[in-house]
Amino acid sequence: MVKGGVWVLTLRIVSRGVGFIRTIVLARLLTPEDFGLFGIALLSIATLETFSQTGLQTALIQKKENIESYLDTAWTVSAIRGTILFLILFFSAPLIARFFSSPEADLIIKVIAISTLVSGFKNIGVVFFQKDMEFNKQFVYEISGTLVDLSVAVTLAYTLNNVWALVWGGLAGSLVRLFMSYAVQPYRPRIKLERDKFNHLFGFGRWVLGSSILVFLITQGDDIFVGRFLGLAALGFYQMAYVLSNLPTTEIAHVISQVTFPAYSKLQDDVSKLKQAYLKVLQLTAFIAIPLAGGIFILAPEFTQIFLGFKWIPMVPAIQILALAGLLRSIAATTGPIFHGVGRPKTDTVWQIIRLTVLAALIYPLSTNWGILGTSIAVLLSISIATIGFSIEVIKITKCGKHNFLKMTIFPISNTIIMISILYTLKYIFLLKTISTFVIFIIIGLFIYVSISVLFDKLLNYGINTLLKESIQAL
Repeated sequence: MVKGGVWVLTLRIVSRGVGFIRTIVLARLLTPEDFGLFGIALLSIATLETFSQTGLQTALIQKKENIESYLDTAWTVSAIRGTILFLILFFSAPLIARFFSSPEADLIIKVIAISTLVSGFKNIGVVFFQKDMEFNKQFVYEISGTLVDLSVAVTLAYTLNNVWALVWGGLAGSLVRLFMSYAVQPYRPRIKLERDKFNHLFGFGRWVLGSSILVFLITQGDDIFVGRFLGLAALGFYQMAYVLSNLPTTEIAHVISQVTFPAYSKLQDDVSKLKQAYLKVLQLTAFIAIPLAGGIFILAPEFTQIFLGFKWIPMVPAIQILALAGLLRSIAATTGPIFHGVGRPKTDTVWQIIRLTVLAALIYPLSTNWGILGTSIAVLLSISIATIGFSIEVIKITKCGKHNFLKMTIFPISNTIIMISILYTLKYIFLLKTISTFVIFIIIGLFIYVSISVLFDKLLNYGINTLLKESIQAL
């Protein structure tokens, strides 16, 4: 898990680091309305992709026996699905543009729809990267598309100076990933559709589908609401706030799910080892994610002003609230792989329904009164309730106990509160107006957090030093 985690984390750091640079550069060159237009197209694609999700790839990873006899059927279903999605998006683009009162989105949606067609034909053999935990190969496969996306988008942003830079960059990245899926994985799929194989995989995958739909409605429903009722500019602000506030914690969650899901699947029949593995994952996640969220919360105003410019300042309060939501998401993300790994995806689905219900009840009154800040508060409250539910269920499954669960999270929360308090005081003594001073503050915050953690670890025997040493030795 550690070795695989290093590769996945490296991939996410490089990939999101490149994406972060792309975001900053494009935010300087483009307007919130441009990002809003692009966001509408991405929402349209994400909607159809989610509601047509088969869950077959997740089912292939979860299966303990050999999966090669299932691959051709899974690839054929994926290719058919990608083709149908492309056709639906292409012909429904005018209706979608009309729904958002943005006629400019019509052609953008039609062009971006090509990426769904491309993705449908990618090599199904890449599933082995996760199943066999060969994340070094996945690194090569994914990073190539990311670098091409950056190069094309930034180059066109300087020449076109409009939303099409985002469109062509994303499409170029999708085409490169399609090519690389066959270049780095020797398996060659064939057209083959066996009903019994599909039914067997979909028996597990249908719960993944249900959970995926709910997660989409939860994570994208707020975007749809903002774009429809608050306008393009508000959508651009909100999506940028969400990306920046959740970037570190989302990447941690992504690494966790990719690495721990196949590992938990192998441990599903050994509760004792499952408990030990989960507590270590939770401890390491909380130790990293909580201070990152705290740093984003306290430095959001200065970051926005220095890196993005004054035109993005209205989104700062939303960034701060969403940073807290991101913190909770990182904790909740440790539970999903457990539910899927032990063959209980229904548990995840049930709590996602509860989360969606809370969000649906709160988003309209809060957003109409406080704009995107109200939307952010609705998101925070919904994930708070769901995280409590996820935590209760995972404690039952792993038999780790409430005391052990709380111990893994309270320690980094306390250290982060101390770090934030010190940084808050220093902000009003030393003004943050340049990139160099901003970087210095990050270093100071890191030093404070690590120092307090080392001290408290010795006094309270939290065990983080031991876990870090074990992780390094495992490499």
